[in-house]
Amino acid sequence: MIEGIVLAIFAGVMLGLYALPEKFTADFKYENTWSLFFILTMFVVPIVASIGLIDGFVDIFSNMPKDIWIKMALSSFLWGTGVMMWGKAINHIGLSLGFSIFIGTVILVGSLLPFLVDGLPPANALALISAGLAVVLLGIVANGRAGILRERDEKENEEASRGKGSMTTGILIAVVGGLLATGFSYANAVGRPYLHEASQNAGNAEWITAVAVMFPIFISGGVVMTAYFIWQLTQKKAWGGFKSPAFGKNFVLILIMAIFHYAASALFAYAAYKLGASGNTVGYAIFNTASVLTAIVSGIVTKEWVMASPKAKKLLYGGLACMVIGIVIIAVGNSVV
Repeated sequence: MIEGIVLAIFAGVMLGLYALPEKFTADFKYENTWSLFFILTMFVVPIVASIGLIDGFVDIFSNMPKDIWIKMALSSFLWGTGVMMWGKAINHIGLSLGFSIFIGTVILVGSLLPFLVDGLPPANALALISAGLAVVLLGIVANGRAGILRERDEKENEEASRGKGSMTTGILIAVVGGLLATGFSYANAVGRPYLHEASQNAGNAEWITAVAVMFPIFISGGVVMTAYFIWQLTQKKAWGGFKSPAFGKNFVLILIMAIFHYAASALFAYAAYKLGASGNTVGYAIFNTASVLTAIVSGIVTKEWVMASPKAKKLLYGGLACMVIGIVIIAVGNSVV
């Protein structure tokens, strides 16, 4: 179990850092940055990784039962929509709060969805896991309040508030996006049993299952993002933004984002396997909580909260503490399964 927890935490750190390079892109509109990111992370990186790493790639996926394909595709489509909204939320409310609200919602709902596939754990374990999720919810509420106070503080400085999106709108986008993004958890729970067996039968290493699971999830999720950003690039006449002299630098930064995002998701899938019977639930909660902590620390380091009042910062730190305590309770619950 310890190995699974460590892997889930490491995956969360990677996810928490993935969006950081976006702060250093130049001459790109929102549509340019995120459309290129989604093309790379949803298609290029997973296709190259899957074909290059999975022995028997064609046979494994051509023989996958249709009902599994359908369930994974539909839930991944919802996940893709949610991740797309996540990027929009970050644009409105910043990296740290965007992660807090979005991932907090994902933790609460996505951690429970695997029970629909794997069944409920024993009553004592379920009670602890539920209690931990409730504490995480308290942390989400505190972080949301901190963000609203931060917006009020920043509006006292006209220069600081210029060009920022609505905090309320950003929080709403993050919550709805988080609900949709829980499709990732369901897709992983549905597809992993078949893909693990097929991957092992083809002579692959144990960890290759995680790569196999990511392939249908990322490809299906990428469809909705591609359609959305083609429309956005056309509507806002942003195609010309790719001709920027900074394209080469931006491409490298965005490729790093894409690799971190994909690798974090694949590592989570392996961590969930290592965590055992309730791994999808517990691993998902640990993975996402670690990403929130990482993102908020990076947001603080990059001075997103520099003009926030002491009250807003106290709420932020209190919310983080609740999320850490909640995840410890969830981990204890998993240990008694």
